[in-house]
Amino acid sequence: MSDEKKYNRFVRLVLVLVVFVLIYFLAFLMNPFSPSWKEYANHSAADLAIEIALSLLLGWAIIEVSTGIAHWLERRLPWTSSPLRRFLLQTTLTVVSVVFLLVFQDLVFRIIYGECCFSQQESLELWQFFVVSVLVSILVSTVHTGYFLLQRWKTSMSEAADLRVKTLELKEIAMQAELQSLKLQLDPHFMFNNFSTLSELINDDPAVATRFLDNLSRVYRYMIQNVKRDLVQLGDELAFVKAYLYLIRIRHGENVQVTIGVGDEARKRAIPPITLQLLIENAIKHNVATASQPLRITVTADDDWLYVINNLQPIPNPMPSTGTGLANITDRYRILSGRLPEVSQGLTEFTVVLPLLDF
Repeated sequence: MSDEKKYNRFVRLVLVLVVFVLIYFLAFLMNPFSPSWKEYANHSAADLAIEIALSLLLGWAIIEVSTGIAHWLERRLPWTSSPLRRFLLQTTLTVVSVVFLLVFQDLVFRIIYGECCFSQQESLELWQFFVVSVLVSILVSTVHTGYFLLQRWKTSMSEAADLRVKTLELKEIAMQAELQSLKLQLDPHFMFNNFSTLSELINDDPAVATRFLDNLSRVYRYMIQNVKRDLVQLGDELAFVKAYLYLIRIRHGENVQVTIGVGDEARKRAIPPITLQLLIENAIKHNVATASQPLRITVTADDDWLYVINNLQPIPNPMPSTGTGLANITDRYRILSGRLPEVSQGLTEFTVVLPLLDF
């Protein structure tokens, strides 16, 4: 027998004793001066044993009937569907069932002791006992229903909590998958532009192409090492950008001028990897960069923000956007911190302000 079944049987036994005591206690409170209480002292041990046994059986029957009706109705008329109908029907069925139990108990007493003629006082006491038994049965039904509803509520709360946890877990998994997808966009965006330049250099100047390839490999090594990371230190990102600017000078010469002025404290903060490279590449892609109209990009920072500003000189007939630049950066910030970059465009400048994060 399992521990749970043993516990349930023990609880039922305790409840039978409670109902037995409760019936006689309420009967005493209803009529404490009844002569019947004194007559118990004159009963034989056998008669007392029979009455106690029958009363215990009555208590057990009241519990079983009351709880059985509640279980039966829960399958056919749950509390959530119609509480008032459920209350009236459950109370009515409980009262009717207990009436039958009391009639049956009376028949048993008649069989044991024979037909008896009761005085008016004894008849009144029998009706009082009858009323008390019905009230106790209603109480048992109410307590059982309250316990049942409490368990349902606890189960619902537990299930709701589990559902919230699973929802958060699934949300985190989805966000991580989205983040990995966003990171995978960085490779082709970066490599397409630089391999195009490298292919031209191989034909025009093989020596420069070799140095370009060496720097490209160092830059790409940084990307491989950090693309799986969610955040990198701004100082490391700036060191990567410094190496990346060699590739920019080979591709564009002095047509693109990048100035970096970031203090030591800001360099200890964090940003998503490859963010600055994307912003610089994005500025070059969408603006004219010539000897007469150089593109100037400035990178500065304060304690909480990184500012990337370029002079605005849009290309007359721009190529269709690949959607990897600002959208990629914004989505990664949204997933990692909830803080979003601020983008503003004036008459002469285009500004992207990135939040500096903490590890």
